[in-house]
Amino acid sequence: MAGHSQFKNIMYRKGAQDSRRSRMFAKLAREITVACKTGLPQPEMNPRLRAAIVVARTQNMPKDSIDRAIRKAAAAGDTTTYEDVRYEGYGPGTVAVIVEALTDNRNRTAADVRAAFGKHGGTLGETNSVAFNFERMGALHYPATAAFVEAILEAAIEAGASDVDSDEGGHQIFCAPEDLGLVRDVLEHRFGTPETARLEWRPRVMVPVTDEETAQALLRFLDILEDNDDIQRVVANFDIPDALMERLSL
Repeated sequence: MAGHSQFKNIMYRKGAQDSRRSRMFAKLAREITVACKTGLPQPEMNPRLRAAIVVARTQNMPKDSIDRAIRKAAAAGDTTTYEDVRYEGYGPGTVAVIVEALTDNRNRTAADVRAAFGKHGGTLGETNSVAFNFERMGALHYPATAAFVEAILEAAIEAGASDVDSDEGGHQIFCAPEDLGLVRDVLEHRFGTPETARLEWRPRVMVPVTDEETAQALLRFLDILEDNDDIQRVVANFDIPDALMERLSL
C-alpha cells in the first residue's frame, strides 16, 4: 500500500487478525480447500494452492491442519461448494471498503455484510461502486530481514515489478496481475519464499481519518467484518496518523 501511515494501518489490522488465531486458521483452511477444488491438489501444479499454503505457514498454521484441509478437498464425499464473492461500499469517514469472501451460502453472507455496514455507519453499494478507488495488483510481501532495501528494489525491478514499498515492517512489491507468477518465481529464487504472494486491491487515493471517534468506529467496523467466518480479506483506503493509531491500539 502506498503511504507510510497506511502501511502501519495494515500492520495494525494484521495484528488484530492474528489475535483470533483459531478463526484465522479456519479461513486459511477454507482457502486451501477451495484452491484444491479449483485445481490440482499438488502445490507445485496449483499456484493458488501454493500461495495459500505459504500464507498458512507464515501464520504458523500446523502442518496437520494444512494436510487435513487438502485431504478434505480431495475426498469424494465432500460436496461443499464455495464461491468467491466481492462486496463494496463506504465505511465510517467515507472510507472505501472492499470485502472478499468465500462462502457456501451467498444469502447468509450478503445479509451479514449488509448488517455490518448498516449497523456501523457504512453504506453497502453495488459491485464496482468503489472499485475505481483501487487498482488490482499482484502483491508480494517479504519481512524486513529478507534483504536490504536496495537489493529488493533492484531485484524487483529486474523481475518486472512496478513498485516497491519498504518499511521497518517489511518489503511490499507490486506488479501487474499477469506478472505475479514470474515476479514471484524470480524473487523466490533470490530471497526465498515470500510471506504472501497474491492478487490484492491497492488504493489509488487515501482518505485521511484524523478524528478519534471516527477512527474508532472505522476500526470497530473492520473488526466486525474480519470476524465473519466467510470473509477472507477486507481492504480499505484509510490513512490514520501514526500517533492516533498508537493511541487506539493500546
